[in-house]
Amino acid sequence: MHGDSLRSRVELPVVMVKVGGYDLMRALAQARTLSARVALVTFGAVRPEVEQFSRRFGLDIVQRSYRSEEQAALVVDELRAAGIEVVVAPGLVADLAEAAGMTGLLLYSPDAVRQAIDDAIEVARTARISAAKRERLNTIIAQLRDGVVAVDTDERIEALNPPIERLLGASREQLLGRRLGELAPELSLQRTLRDGVEETDEVARLGGRTVVLSRRGIHERGVTTGAVLTCQDPASIQRAERNLRARSTARGARYRLDEIVGDSATMREARRLAARYAQSEATVLIVGESGTGKELFAQGIHAASRRAHQPFVAVNCAAFPEALLESELFGYEEGAFTGARKAGKIGLFEAAHRGTLFLDEIGEMPASLQTRLLRVLQEREILRVGATEPTPIDVRVIAATHRSLAERIDAGAFRRDLYYRLNILRLELAALRDRAGDLKALAVHLFDKLSARHGGAPSAALHELLQRASGYDWPGNVRELENMIERVVCAGEAPAELLPELAGAAQPLPAANARQLAARAERDAIARVLAECGGNRAEACARLGMGRTTLWRKMRAADAA
Repeated sequence: MHGDSLRSRVELPVVMVKVGGYDLMRALAQARTLSARVALVTFGAVRPEVEQFSRRFGLDIVQRSYRSEEQAALVVDELRAAGIEVVVAPGLVADLAEAAGMTGLLLYSPDAVRQAIDDAIEVARTARISAAKRERLNTIIAQLRDGVVAVDTDERIEALNPPIERLLGASREQLLGRRLGELAPELSLQRTLRDGVEETDEVARLGGRTVVLSRRGIHERGVTTGAVLTCQDPASIQRAERNLRARSTARGARYRLDEIVGDSATMREARRLAARYAQSEATVLIVGESGTGKELFAQGIHAASRRAHQPFVAVNCAAFPEALLESELFGYEEGAFTGARKAGKIGLFEAAHRGTLFLDEIGEMPASLQTRLLRVLQEREILRVGATEPTPIDVRVIAATHRSLAERIDAGAFRRDLYYRLNILRLELAALRDRAGDLKALAVHLFDKLSARHGGAPSAALHELLQRASGYDWPGNVRELENMIERVVCAGEAPAELLPELAGAAQPLPAANARQLAARAERDAIARVLAECGGNRAEACARLGMGRTTLWRKMRAADAA
C-alpha cells in the first residue's frame, strides 16, 4: 500500500520515502543495464520530467501511474503484455512485477530509505513529547474546579476536564473531536475563532443551570489556532468570596511573648505559664483588670503555638448587641433574616478555622449565646444562623475577662458549666500597681515607641512624668500609662496641668475618684486620636496601642457616660 493511501486510512503519522531526481536517474540507469525497454510506475501521476529526459536522450521509457492496489495489478499485467521486462516502481508494484516474472527495481535509494527512517524516528519522538505535554495539560485542567474546554480552528474539542463532561452529560471519549457549538450552542466559540471576540464573566443558562462563561482565543505567532472556554458555577464564586472575606477578617498575631515588657517576678511567671499553655490545645481563661495586656498575652500564646501560621481572630463580646454577636460569631445562611446578605456570611469561628479565636470580655456574653458557645466547645462544630447542617471547626479558644466570673455565676449571669469549660488553663495578670518594678521599663518602652510615631520628645519629659507619678496606683494600668506618655510626647513636656490624674499622687486619690479621672482622660485621648485619624478605627487602634474590640468597648462606655 502506498503511503498516501495509508494516510487516508490511519490516524497515525505516515512518513514517506522521498524520491529525488538523483534516485530516479539512478534507478533508470540501473534498469537500462538490464533491458532496453523499461517502465516507470509512480503513484498518483506520471512524471513529466521523465518524458522530457527520455525524448532528449532517445530512451525507451514507458510511464504508468496508479491509485490503488487493483490499478497497480492491472498496470503490471498491461506492461507484461507489452513486453516490458524491467519495472522501476515503489515497493508494491515492484513486488507485483517480480511475481509476474519481470524484474522489479525499487524506486528508492538506500540513502532515501535511511533518511525516511530517521524522519520517522524524529516524528515518533515529537509525537511522544506532544503526547506527554497533552497528558500533562489534561492532568492539570482535570484538577480545576472550573470547567475548561479547548477547541481547534474548526471548533472541534481537543481538551476538556470533568466539570465540562458533567455539564455536557457525556464522557471525554464521546466529546473529543466533536464541534462544541453543535453540542451546546450556548458554549459556542465561533465568534472568538472567526472575529476574535473575547468575553469575560458572561452569565448564561445551560440545561436549567446558571453558569458564568469566559472565552479566549489561542494564538501562536499572531495566528489564531484555537480557543478556550472556562465555565464557573456561581455558587463556587460565592464560596470563594466568603473565604476571601474570612481571610480578610482573620489576621495573624502581632505580638510574641518575648515582646511583652516586664521583668518582675509576676510577669516572668505569667510569661512562663503562657509559654507552657501555648504547647497545649486546651482552652485558656485570662483574668486581669482592663489595660493589663490580656489580648497581648492571647496573641503571644497563639504565636508560640502550633497554630502560629493560622488566623488569630479577636472579638469583644461586650461590643455587640445579642442578635449581632450571634451572627458575628456563627455566621448566617442566605435569607436567614431580613437584610441578610444574599450569599450569607461566614462567622468568626469559621474565620478562625485551624487558628485561635480570642473572646474578650467573655463575662458580658448574653446567656443564650453562652449555651451555644458551650455546645461549640463540646462538639467542635457550629451551626450558622438559618442553617440546618452543622459545620465542623478546628479552633482553639482563648477567653478573657476583667470581672469575677464566680460573682457573675452567683448572680445568675454566667453559666457554671461554661465556666468550667473555659477555666481549664488559667492565666492571671497582675495590675500595674502590683508590679511597680516594671513601671520604668514599661514607660521607657512606650516613650520610645510613641516618640518614633509622633516625631520625638525630650527624655526629660518622661523623667518628669515618672517623678510626678510616684505613689500613683494606675487604675487604668498599662493603657493609662501609655495614654499619659502619649500626652507628654505630643506636648514635649510634662506640666502638672497636662497630667491632672497625678495631682497629689504621693497621697493617692480615693480609688473611685482616680478611676473616674483616668476614665475621663482615656475618653479624651480616644476622642482626640479618632479625630486625628479621621474616624479610621484601625489607625486609631494602632496609635492607641489597643485592639479593636477594646476600642469598641471604650467607645461604648464613653457614649453611656
